Amino acid sequence: MSVGAGEAKLRDQVCLWAKRLYDRRLVHGTSGNLSVRLPDGGWLVTPTNSCLGDLDPDKLSKLDASGRLVAGDAPSKESFLHRCVYDVRSDARAIVHTHSTHSVAVSCIDGVDARNVLPPITAYHVMRVGDLPLVPYYRPGDESLALAVKELAVRHAAVLLANHGPVIAGKALDAAVHALEELEETAKIYLLLGDRRFRPLTPEQVADLHRHFPS
Repeated sequence: MSVGAGEAKLRDQVCLWAKRLYDRRLVHGTSGNLSVRLPDGGWLVTPTNSCLGDLDPDKLSKLDASGRLVAGDAPSKESFLHRCVYDVRSDARAIVHTHSTHSVAVSCIDGVDARNVLPPITAYHVMRVGDLPLVPYYRPGDESLALAVKELAVRHAAVLLANHGPVIAGKALDAAVHALEELEETAKIYLLLGDRRFRPLTPEQVADLHRHFPS
């Protein structure tokens, strides 16, 4: 397959960052998917049933702006998640979706605040992830999930799918992956704290972060 230098670089980046997620055990087996937007409005996404630790740049799925496959292997069955976020976030250049252990564990806790699942435990979570709303459970591949995600993605770059995992958009692929990593570490801290009383950042401290580090 013949592609331009810019697209070839993006293909390599998808494989590089996907392997990073795999090596850090943030994805396993054939779970998880990544995408990156192309200059023409289309996008590249990891293929269905592919292991993110062993991707072939030439086999990545290439879709047009409407989500139609134009080259490569069949796309992830969750590619509609990427499309619905791109549709409402013009600033999104890349999207990462994983089933990372600690984030999924938090998504299963009964009684969490669905408007913002994790309290502002650290400054970096506030800066890189922000508010994290919970999307109700839908079975994997159910395209009804797209509407629920789309409604929240208008205001939030990151959402957490109940009993499933996070979906995070970024202004570049590295930014999306770094946000995912920050979310996973914060979820781990939250679970380690358990029932202990802890001291989250105050609303004033969160507002100060937003003033100094606008998204």
